[in-house]
Amino acid sequence: MFNKKKQPPIKSLIAQGSQISGNFMFTDGLRIDGSVVGNVRANEDGSSIVVISETASVVGEIWADQIIINGAVKGPIHASMMLELQPKARIEGDVHYTALEMHQGALVSGQLRPIVAGEEKPTLKLAANNA
Repeated sequence: MFNKKKQPPIKSLIAQGSQISGNFMFTDGLRIDGSVVGNVRANEDGSSIVVISETASVVGEIWADQIIINGAVKGPIHASMMLELQPKARIEGDVHYTALEMHQGALVSGQLRPIVAGEEKPTLKLAANNA
């Protein structure tokens, strides 16, 4: 395995049948079985993991240390450590990663962009909702 460190616990769940509209920030681990329209970003304190199941869909950017995808994502993905694309993964957008595991059947419509050591990590600005 690429990373000898223990995976962070999954403490948050967006259940199947649920929909989040807006940006979502989390700590440790997040599992998405439902749908998110907005950016998904891990807090930068500690390690993080996002699991997107085959029933899930995300329209927006995803930022975390480890990302495992078996559902649909429309938007760029930023995995600072490891990205795993499982057989039913459907990605429309550029994929940024340090290490990549891509299973047979996974599809990416976008560019594969490895993160090179020393490359500056871009930041994502989440807009506050003033409504």
